[in-house]
Amino acid sequence: MPFHWPGAVHRSSTATHALAAPALSALLMASAMKHFRDPGFFRQVVPDYLCRDDGDTPAAGAPPAARPLAVMTREEWIALSGLVEAGAAVGLLIPATRRTTATGVAALFGVFVAGHVDAVRRACRPEGSSTQRAVHMARLPLQMPLILWAWSLRNAGRRPS
Repeated sequence: MPFHWPGAVHRSSTATHALAAPALSALLMASAMKHFRDPGFFRQVVPDYLCRDDGDTPAAGAPPAARPLAVMTREEWIALSGLVEAGAAVGLLIPATRRTTATGVAALFGVFVAGHVDAVRRACRPEGSSTQRAVHMARLPLQMPLILWAWSLRNAGRRPS
């Protein structure tokens, strides 16, 4: 069976895309709800350099001035990303906003790679546990299929020219 690149036009692309947008929307909504039900699940994926001092030890003892991107607490970042994912879940279901939303979701998943890389880096330190290493090493490679999935929805329902 030949491999078809996501978004490539072939006979089953209409059927595939008819299910792909609602499926990614459901995944995003489930993740958004988890952000509020179990924010601790996402805690280690938010890089220290993005977080104001919220009781955590700053990255490598860095003073707040050394973290110019630290505009919110870790909990605020988790809540904001949950809200963004919920909005994206809705946007993927609306044909008129699907292309823009899918582009944004692909970019969002791309940005999440930095958090996953940072989580792997911290888990591989001596204070990291083998469980943390295993979890974060498994979560990091999942970002590429998610990025490709979102990107493939940019042309969902469009007829080839």
